[in-house]
Amino acid sequence: MSEIKDRPYHHGNLRRALIDTAMDMLAADQNWAFTLREVARRTGVSHAAPYKHFRDREMLLRELARIGFIRLGESLTEAMSVDLPSMRAQFVAAAQACIGFACQNPGLYRLMFSADADKTIDPHLHDAAMSTFGILLGLLERGQRDGSFRSVAVSALAAACWAQVHGLAMLAINNQLLEEKVGSAPVPAALDVLLDGMCRND
Repeated sequence: MSEIKDRPYHHGNLRRALIDTAMDMLAADQNWAFTLREVARRTGVSHAAPYKHFRDREMLLRELARIGFIRLGESLTEAMSVDLPSMRAQFVAAAQACIGFACQNPGLYRLMFSADADKTIDPHLHDAAMSTFGILLGLLERGQRDGSFRSVAVSALAAACWAQVHGLAMLAINNQLLEEKVGSAPVPAALDVLLDGMCRND
């Protein structure tokens, strides 16, 4: 694990301090191979202190993922809050915001969609993930209402969009969008192909 500056804890919100330390460690190393003991040491508290708030490492990881989904949702909402000329432009802005979030937070993004962020056993994480997914659904429903997007099952549109954008995000953070494979501007090109299939041409 690479070295990051320890964050001695003196007073205030212990839970918040532990989360902040774990987020820093995740960002520094791009993985979550740390232990609660290491998080405690870097926070400047006893080894037993984290257990007051997190019964195990997996609970802490799920909380990091929950925060990640909230932050991703905020990024999507901010991207779509700009005055854009069409639903197509709004979708591109949201998709680019998602990919940008992944590239800026690769470790966190991987964790959010990993088996260690099990949404089936954590209702708060599940709700955060579904709330963020709901931003995509809302965009697609608005696009169908104003005639921008095809009148097919919104779940089918959502699956196609999620697969495409999430796939591009994962390829980007794994440095797989190589020009010799996918050209010099793979993200805009791929989104154009997706939208050409989604948008009505009548």
